[in-house]
Amino acid sequence: MKVMIVADIEDRRIYDYYRKDRTEGVELIVACGDLKTGYLDFLITMVNVPTIYICGNHDGNLIKDPVGGAECIEDRVFKFKGYNFAGLGGSFRYNPYGRNMYTEKEMRWRAAKLAPRIKLAGGLDVLVTHAPAAGYGDLEDLPHRGFETFNTMMNKYKPAYMFHGHVHANYGVNIPMHQTHESGTLIYNAYGYQIIDLPDKV
Repeated sequence: MKVMIVADIEDRRIYDYYRKDRTEGVELIVACGDLKTGYLDFLITMVNVPTIYICGNHDGNLIKDPVGGAECIEDRVFKFKGYNFAGLGGSFRYNPYGRNMYTEKEMRWRAAKLAPRIKLAGGLDVLVTHAPAAGYGDLEDLPHRGFETFNTMMNKYKPAYMFHGHVHANYGVNIPMHQTHESGTLIYNAYGYQIIDLPDKV
Protein backbone atom coordinates (compact mmCIF):
# COMPACT_ATOMS: atom_id res chain seq x y z
CA MET A 1 0.00 0.00 0.00
CA LYS A 2 1.50 3.29 -1.08
CA VAL A 3 1.00 6.17 1.35
CA MET A 4 1.78 9.79 0.56
CA ILE A 5 2.95 11.74 3.61
CA VAL A 6 3.04 15.54 3.57
CA ALA A 7 3.85 18.32 6.04
CA ASP A 8 4.92 21.92 6.58
CA ILE A 9 5.29 23.31 3.04
CA GLU A 10 3.31 23.42 -0.16
CA ASP A 11 5.80 21.39 -2.14
CA ARG A 12 6.23 22.97 -5.59
CA ARG A 13 6.97 19.59 -7.17
CA ILE A 14 3.37 18.70 -6.41
CA TYR A 15 1.57 22.04 -6.19
CA ASP A 16 3.04 23.95 -9.15
CA TYR A 17 4.22 21.08 -11.32
CA TYR A 18 1.78 18.29 -10.60
CA ARG A 19 2.14 15.15 -12.68
CA LYS A 20 -0.12 12.17 -12.22
CA ASP A 21 2.79 9.73 -12.45
CA ARG A 22 4.34 11.22 -9.28
CA THR A 23 1.41 9.93 -7.22
CA GLU A 24 0.59 6.81 -9.25
CA GLY A 25 -0.57 4.00 -6.98
CA VAL A 26 -0.99 6.14 -3.85
CA GLU A 27 -3.94 4.84 -1.80
CA LEU A 28 -3.89 7.19 1.21
CA ILE A 29 -2.63 10.70 2.01
CA VAL A 30 -1.42 11.37 5.55
CA ALA A 31 -0.94 15.07 6.37
CA CYS A 32 1.28 15.75 9.38
CA GLY A 33 0.44 19.39 10.01
CA ASP A 34 1.13 23.04 9.14
CA LEU A 35 -0.40 22.89 5.67
CA LYS A 36 -2.91 25.32 4.21
CA THR A 37 -6.44 24.11 3.60
CA GLY A 38 -6.17 25.07 -0.07
CA TYR A 39 -3.15 22.82 -0.53
CA LEU A 40 -4.88 19.87 1.11
CA ASP A 41 -7.95 20.52 -1.03
CA PHE A 42 -5.68 20.44 -4.10
CA LEU A 43 -4.12 17.11 -3.08
CA ILE A 44 -7.51 15.58 -2.29
CA THR A 45 -8.81 16.65 -5.71
CA MET A 46 -5.78 15.67 -7.80
CA VAL A 47 -4.69 12.46 -6.09
CA ASN A 48 -8.31 11.53 -5.33
CA VAL A 49 -7.73 9.08 -2.47
CA PRO A 50 -8.78 9.06 1.21
CA THR A 51 -6.93 11.69 3.26
CA ILE A 52 -6.30 11.91 6.99
CA TYR A 53 -4.62 14.72 8.91
CA ILE A 54 -3.55 16.06 12.27
CA CYS A 55 -2.93 19.70 13.19
CA GLY A 56 0.42 21.44 13.46
CA ASN A 57 1.24 24.32 15.76
CA HIS A 58 0.21 26.79 13.04
CA ASP A 59 -3.07 25.07 12.21
CA GLY A 60 -5.61 26.86 14.41
CA ASN A 61 -7.72 27.44 11.31
CA LEU A 62 -8.21 23.71 10.78
CA ILE A 63 -10.02 23.39 14.10
CA LYS A 64 -12.58 26.03 13.14
CA ASP A 65 -12.69 25.07 9.46
CA PRO A 66 -11.98 21.34 8.97
CA VAL A 67 -10.73 20.15 5.61
CA GLY A 68 -13.61 18.96 3.47
CA GLY A 69 -13.20 15.45 2.12
CA ALA A 70 -10.59 14.52 4.74
CA GLU A 71 -10.70 13.06 8.23
CA CYS A 72 -9.02 14.65 11.23
CA ILE A 73 -7.55 11.87 13.37
CA GLU A 74 -6.55 13.99 16.37
CA ASP A 75 -6.84 11.87 19.53
CA ARG A 76 -8.41 8.94 17.72
CA VAL A 77 -7.66 5.78 15.78
CA PHE A 78 -8.36 5.53 12.06
CA LYS A 79 -8.50 2.13 10.38
CA PHE A 80 -7.49 1.71 6.76
CA LYS A 81 -6.71 -1.50 4.87
CA GLY A 82 -5.69 -3.37 8.00
CA TYR A 83 -3.62 -0.53 9.48
CA ASN A 84 -4.48 1.40 12.65
CA PHE A 85 -3.38 5.04 12.49
CA ALA A 86 -3.43 7.16 15.69
CA GLY A 87 -3.02 10.94 15.64
CA LEU A 88 -1.48 13.36 18.15
CA GLY A 89 -0.84 16.75 16.59
CA GLY A 90 0.71 19.93 17.92
CA SER A 91 4.17 20.92 19.10
CA PHE A 92 5.97 21.58 22.36
CA ARG A 93 4.52 24.61 24.14
CA TYR A 94 6.80 27.58 23.49
CA ASN A 95 4.12 30.29 23.56
CA PRO A 96 1.74 30.42 26.55
CA TYR A 97 -1.04 31.66 24.28
CA GLY A 98 -0.33 29.45 21.26
CA ARG A 99 -2.83 26.93 19.96
CA ASN A 100 -1.97 23.29 19.35
CA MET A 101 0.95 23.47 21.77
CA TYR A 102 1.46 21.14 24.72
CA THR A 103 3.73 20.52 27.66
CA GLU A 104 5.18 17.05 28.08
CA LYS A 105 2.60 16.40 30.81
CA GLU A 106 -0.26 17.50 28.57
CA MET A 107 0.91 15.27 25.71
CA ARG A 108 1.30 12.36 28.11
CA TRP A 109 -2.31 12.92 29.23
CA ARG A 110 -3.51 12.93 25.62
CA ALA A 111 -1.69 9.64 25.01
CA ALA A 112 -3.27 8.15 28.13
CA LYS A 113 -6.75 9.10 26.90
CA LEU A 114 -5.94 7.57 23.52
CA ALA A 115 -4.80 4.27 25.06
CA PRO A 116 -8.30 2.69 25.41
CA ARG A 117 -9.01 3.44 21.75
CA ILE A 118 -5.75 1.82 20.68
CA LYS A 119 -6.60 -1.24 22.78
CA LEU A 120 -10.10 -1.44 21.33
CA ALA A 121 -8.68 -1.17 17.80
CA GLY A 122 -6.32 -4.08 18.48
CA GLY A 123 -3.08 -2.15 18.57
CA LEU A 124 -1.23 0.64 16.79
CA ASP A 125 0.45 0.37 13.40
CA VAL A 126 1.19 4.00 12.52
CA LEU A 127 1.70 6.89 14.95
CA VAL A 128 0.94 10.19 13.19
CA THR A 129 2.24 13.35 14.89
CA HIS A 130 3.37 16.86 14.05
CA ALA A 131 6.31 17.07 16.45
CA PRO A 132 9.03 14.41 16.46
CA ALA A 133 9.93 12.09 19.31
CA ALA A 134 12.60 13.30 21.73
CA GLY A 135 16.04 12.36 20.42
CA TYR A 136 14.78 11.36 16.98
CA GLY A 137 15.04 14.24 14.57
CA ASP A 138 14.16 17.00 17.04
CA LEU A 139 16.23 20.11 17.73
CA GLU A 140 17.60 21.66 20.91
CA ASP A 141 15.42 24.78 20.83
CA LEU A 142 12.11 24.62 22.73
CA PRO A 143 9.81 25.10 19.69
CA HIS A 144 11.30 22.06 17.95
CA ARG A 145 11.85 19.83 20.95
CA GLY A 146 10.46 16.30 20.62
CA PHE A 147 8.14 14.55 23.06
CA GLU A 148 9.31 11.74 25.32
CA THR A 149 5.68 10.60 25.30
CA PHE A 150 6.10 9.43 21.71
CA ASN A 151 9.10 7.30 22.71
CA THR A 152 6.99 5.74 25.44
CA MET A 153 4.22 5.00 22.97
CA MET A 154 6.59 3.40 20.45
CA ASN A 155 8.19 1.26 23.13
CA LYS A 156 4.76 0.21 24.42
CA TYR A 157 2.83 -0.40 21.20
CA LYS A 158 5.71 -1.00 18.77
CA PRO A 159 3.98 0.52 15.74
CA ALA A 160 5.62 -0.27 12.42
CA TYR A 161 5.79 3.42 11.50
CA MET A 162 5.78 6.94 12.87
CA PHE A 163 5.13 9.89 10.55
CA HIS A 164 5.84 13.43 11.76
CA GLY A 165 6.55 16.92 10.45
CA HIS A 166 7.56 20.19 12.15
CA VAL A 167 11.34 19.93 11.66
CA HIS A 168 12.03 21.35 8.21
CA ALA A 169 14.72 19.75 6.07
CA ASN A 170 16.26 23.19 5.45
CA TYR A 171 16.85 23.83 9.17
CA GLY A 172 20.26 22.21 8.90
CA VAL A 173 22.47 19.87 6.90
CA ASN A 174 21.89 16.84 9.12
CA ILE A 175 18.10 16.77 9.45
CA PRO A 176 17.18 13.07 9.24
CA MET A 177 14.27 12.20 6.98
CA HIS A 178 14.26 8.53 7.94
CA GLN A 179 15.36 6.82 11.17
CA THR A 180 14.79 3.61 13.08
CA HIS A 181 13.60 3.92 16.68
CA GLU A 182 14.97 1.70 19.44
CA SER A 183 11.61 -0.12 19.40
CA GLY A 184 12.03 -0.97 15.72
CA THR A 185 9.54 1.65 14.54
CA LEU A 186 10.52 3.28 11.25
CA ILE A 187 10.30 7.07 11.62
CA TYR A 188 9.71 9.32 8.61
CA ASN A 189 9.87 13.10 8.55
CA ALA A 190 7.06 14.10 6.17
CA TYR A 191 8.48 17.57 5.36
CA GLY A 192 7.49 18.38 1.77
CA TYR A 193 6.28 15.00 0.65
CA GLN A 194 7.36 11.39 0.54
CA ILE A 195 5.70 8.26 -0.75
CA ILE A 196 6.11 5.28 1.54
CA ASP A 197 5.37 1.69 0.47
CA LEU A 198 3.70 -0.15 3.36
CA PRO A 199 3.32 -3.94 3.14
CA ASP A 200 -0.24 -4.94 2.30
CA LYS A 201 -2.24 -6.31 5.22
CA VAL A 202 -5.53 -7.06 3.52
